[in-house]
Amino acid sequence: MIDWSTSPGEAAAHFAHRLAVEADVSDVATALDSGAPGFVLLDSRSAAAWAQGHVPGAVHLPGPEIAARADAELDRSVPVVTYCWGPGCNGATRAALALAGLGFRVREMIGGFEYWAREGLPVATADGEARRPADPLTAPAGLVCGC
Repeated sequence: MIDWSTSPGEAAAHFAHRLAVEADVSDVATALDSGAPGFVLLDSRSAAAWAQGHVPGAVHLPGPEIAARADAELDRSVPVVTYCWGPGCNGATRAALALAGLGFRVREMIGGFEYWAREGLPVATADGEARRPADPLTAPAGLVCGC
């Protein structure tokens, strides 16, 4: 049974907070395409996962290594957007929490690398960049979601 005891004000505060700490794949892609995104994109996956494909221009810093390497590899004055595999993985959330705990301004890219690739956005590997066809369930052809 759904509990409807949450007030509209509590719900509004919750959703406003989510928007303050999350970014979606489309917004991240648009910002990166601008050439001046105002943040660094951080891939928190393993080296093997990174090698399979990652967002072009992302910085690779595996989650378990953030505490030891973040200060040497990231500029505290530049906000960070984290990503991991996808919505079934909380690695980006853990990475964002670790960075916030170190004093970095941070957001999490919801959908992760899975939705980046599924939306037909560029994927980088050692062989270069490629785009896969967009999955019509995540990026319907010829439609704009209007959100």
